[in-house]
Amino acid sequence: MFTGLIDTVGTVREVVPRSGATRIAIESDLPARVIRDGESIAVDGVCLTVTRRSGRRFWVDAVAETLAVTTLAGLRAGARVNLERALRAGDRLGGHFVQGHVDGIARVTGLTRRGGDCRLRVGLTPEIAPYVARKGSIALQGVSLTVADVGDDAFGVALIPETLARTTLGTVREGDPINVEVDLVARYLERLQAVVRPRRRR
Repeated sequence: MFTGLIDTVGTVREVVPRSGATRIAIESDLPARVIRDGESIAVDGVCLTVTRRSGRRFWVDAVAETLAVTTLAGLRAGARVNLERALRAGDRLGGHFVQGHVDGIARVTGLTRRGGDCRLRVGLTPEIAPYVARKGSIALQGVSLTVADVGDDAFGVALIPETLARTTLGTVREGDPINVEVDLVARYLERLQAVVRPRRRR
């Protein structure tokens, strides 16, 4: 479980295809001594497991299913990625509950800047459209954000200067693919409605 508050931005150093998975080496300012083998870490919003660490680098494996439904398949050496370590019991929850289970890939459809105000528009895909609501929570590339508005084919979020400076969202461009995870509560509400409705018909 994560909060969507990015710890740091790392740099991909190696992307090595292997049998059934791809191994990714990431370098960051997170000291290797504070990262443990086997712990979960969110890479651009995707929950992965640390398999090895050395110095300022750590390694994760992304299986075929993960590569098929996230932007990780497009990672190359030199790419910058958002990193967040898993939430610990007792930590302050400053964002919202993020599982690291990406619901779909969407495209940036617009980006406008006016002084310190930046508005990002993201296309609505069939996978995420039912769960996006104005003032609701959403995670883009692992970053916890609030939906500012929702249209027929896109939704918007406002990015403050701190978010632009501390995450990779400060460098996204129109047309870029991004990982989207909808609010956990919205998913459970849909399931609850699906279960309750048939019972009421009896």
